[in-house]
Amino acid sequence: MDIFHKDFKLKPFWWEDYTPQPMPELALPRDVPVAVVGAGYAGLSAALELARAGTEVLVLDAAEPGFGASTRSGGMVSGGVNVGKRYFTRAMSDAEAAPFLNDAADAFGHVESLIAREKIDCGWHKKGYFLGAWSKSHYDAMAKKVALLNDQAQSGSYLVPQAAQRAEIGSDYYRGGMVVERAAHLQPALYFKGLLDLALKAGVKIASKTELTSLSQNADQSWAVKTSRGELRTRDVIIATNGYTGNATPGFKRRLVPIGSYIIATEELPPDLAASLSPKNRSFADTRRVLTYYRLSPDGRRMIFGGRAKFGFTDPKETAPLLYQFMLDRYPQLKGVKITHSWTGNVAFALDEMPHMGKLDGLHYALACNGSGVAMMSYLGHQTARKILGRSNSICAFDRPEFPTNPLYSGSTWFLPLLGAYFRSRDWLDRRLG
Repeated sequence: MDIFHKDFKLKPFWWEDYTPQPMPELALPRDVPVAVVGAGYAGLSAALELARAGTEVLVLDAAEPGFGASTRSGGMVSGGVNVGKRYFTRAMSDAEAAPFLNDAADAFGHVESLIAREKIDCGWHKKGYFLGAWSKSHYDAMAKKVALLNDQAQSGSYLVPQAAQRAEIGSDYYRGGMVVERAAHLQPALYFKGLLDLALKAGVKIASKTELTSLSQNADQSWAVKTSRGELRTRDVIIATNGYTGNATPGFKRRLVPIGSYIIATEELPPDLAASLSPKNRSFADTRRVLTYYRLSPDGRRMIFGGRAKFGFTDPKETAPLLYQFMLDRYPQLKGVKITHSWTGNVAFALDEMPHMGKLDGLHYALACNGSGVAMMSYLGHQTARKILGRSNSICAFDRPEFPTNPLYSGSTWFLPLLGAYFRSRDWLDRRLG
């Protein structure tokens, strides 16, 4: 069966509303107080806060602003649900998890209030989130997660047994699940455009097509920033490159694992069919190690379906049939529906599966979204700027000296296909034994 629509495109569906554009060519200043590397959610959030405080700031990006994950994600916004799996294992006690979950909840509130305050038209729908249990054992483990999210992240979470899940999702695929009411979805490219417009209005200077090539610290602790278009000097540098971190910052590259995430969009669906897939217009994910995530488009007419179709990096047209089958596994009623768009973007994971901000070797950073980029990168960029300005009322929980690495890892992701095979095997066992 041919699954591709006659107008199929290898580009993000979101780009139908806004496509990242290069900035007008900018002569690089010789000196600037703060340079931000990376014009995504984190970089622009930091730059906006700095500029509004009267600090001159220059943002550098190797491509067009927003060309990376900020306009390619699934557009799901959670308040601490995906911040780190260690929260919900014995590796971290409830008391240890509390400050992280509190700040993750603040991250959701930050995005929600920013969109409302600045009137960013980006298809914001605060309709909650359903996490499907891949196996009975996964469902049983959710009770602790629900209690912790409610206690520390005010998430409005509750368990949904398998017999009742049809009220949440038009599928019998899962063994029950949990709902998080304090969650939302949006159009990520339009949210990015909103941030970009605010930053430009505040006076932020953005140099697109300007790749960072090296950084070196001067005797006076300032930084010499070399780029593909020239050199400049700055007092502070913020690294906000996330899943696109390159060789110019090897200390960060060996602390981040970029993983390609793949997404498809269907053609417009009959209204009754679309509404039946997500009766409450929630967003969805599951507890499989080979993760899938999905939701309706902001207008409620299409299914947007993403996941780790392959571990590694490949042509999104090659992964489209895999995602299509994952979609049919959950929604057999979509058989015969055509795909109009297929695309990919890089997600960055830290080795401890936690978001991070802080200072390493003199460089500020906001990195490792771990799949929660809309909320966490916006928030950590904002918090990094407040730290530089000396305006932080308290230390952000994600601002820690620990940013783990491994002596066997230098940034090469050759092992990802092997990791994917292992995860698929574990998922297979969990489903059958759980």
